[in-house]
Amino acid sequence: MSDNALPPGQVEKLFEAADGGYRFSRWGREIAPVVFGIDDETLGHLKDAMASVALIAGMDFVETDPELGANLMMFFCTDWDELDMVPNLDAMIPDFDVLKASLKRTGANQYRTFSFDEHGSIKVCIVLLRFDEHMAKTSIQTLGVGQMAQCILLWGDAAFKDTSPIAIVPQNGMCIVKPNYAALIKAAYDPAMPPSAVATSHAMRLAARAGLILEDMIDEDA
Repeated sequence: MSDNALPPGQVEKLFEAADGGYRFSRWGREIAPVVFGIDDETLGHLKDAMASVALIAGMDFVETDPELGANLMMFFCTDWDELDMVPNLDAMIPDFDVLKASLKRTGANQYRTFSFDEHGSIKVCIVLLRFDEHMAKTSIQTLGVGQMAQCILLWGDAAFKDTSPIAIVPQNGMCIVKPNYAALIKAAYDPAMPPSAVATSHAMRLAARAGLILEDMIDEDA
């Protein structure tokens, strides 16, 4: 796992939207997760792993969002057609039938969609997961950390195409967010930073702040 700070150019790429523009957003409220499609014991382990990533951002999980009830919704299925039985999912995800056909055609095993408040902050995240053979080989702790790492910020579609923000600790087999990405998440949630941004100058500020945080993290571990 890398202890090297992420340079501004790489940070900018991490938040590159599909149209090539820069788009950054973080959660603007406490996160109230709900998970469907797994048993209670698995759910507890999954939420613990997810909470460990939220803690990096200084965010707490809460039981309910006062406006929405739940604002991070995760749906597990073994086949995309199973999602047809989820009440109102087609109302929460526009053009759901078109999306489902695309997921089936491409063999995808996951999908995330976000909505935002008036400040551009993340308001809702919906995660769809198809429990395929690849996912079955992944521990629930790794799955929770990996999924929450991708939900904690509005990353670009290709952010983790060539690299992963998570790593397995050889000594204990536990999954963690890589230190340089953890520093970036911490920096993104610094109160001095805006909750959303579209100017690439934000990436420079974010990278500089994350570099300082990473230095402090390394000094603490030394």
